[in-house]
Amino acid sequence: MLNEQGEKITRTHHKAVDLDHDLTRGEKLLGSLGGIFSRTWKPKKTRSITGPVITRGESPKRRVNNLETREKLGLNQLPKPDSRTNEPLPESADAYQKIEMEKAKQDDGLADLSDLLGELKNMAIDMGTEIERFSFISLNYCTYIFSMSIPR
Repeated sequence: MLNEQGEKITRTHHKAVDLDHDLTRGEKLLGSLGGIFSRTWKPKKTRSITGPVITRGESPKRRVNNLETREKLGLNQLPKPDSRTNEPLPESADAYQKIEMEKAKQDDGLADLSDLLGELKNMAIDMGTEIERFSFISLNYCTYIFSMSIPR
């Protein structure tokens, strides 16, 4: 979804650049026809259109900040210890051993859940980074459109 929005913003930017180019050419043509009209045509002086910055991946600085953020949140991947729950209980196991085995199973389940939550945190951070990047691009684009719509 974010990629589609980015592509739409880029396409809109390219259309705006093409439109501005055509408008400039038209104003120059009207200026050259100055004798036909009662007043000569003066083209408007406008800023050149600057659009979204296209990046291919993350910058090294952002990547370092992302790693630091992950470290602060405790999201660095640690090697998973081997599970002890696959060992069958001997028939002579007493209640204490059965309880310990059940605790080990629950610990493994909680560790799996913790890993899953860690992955969800990673996904949320990545999504937040993408949303910030596209929001920044959209804000710049909206600011530009607003500045173009104000008559001078």
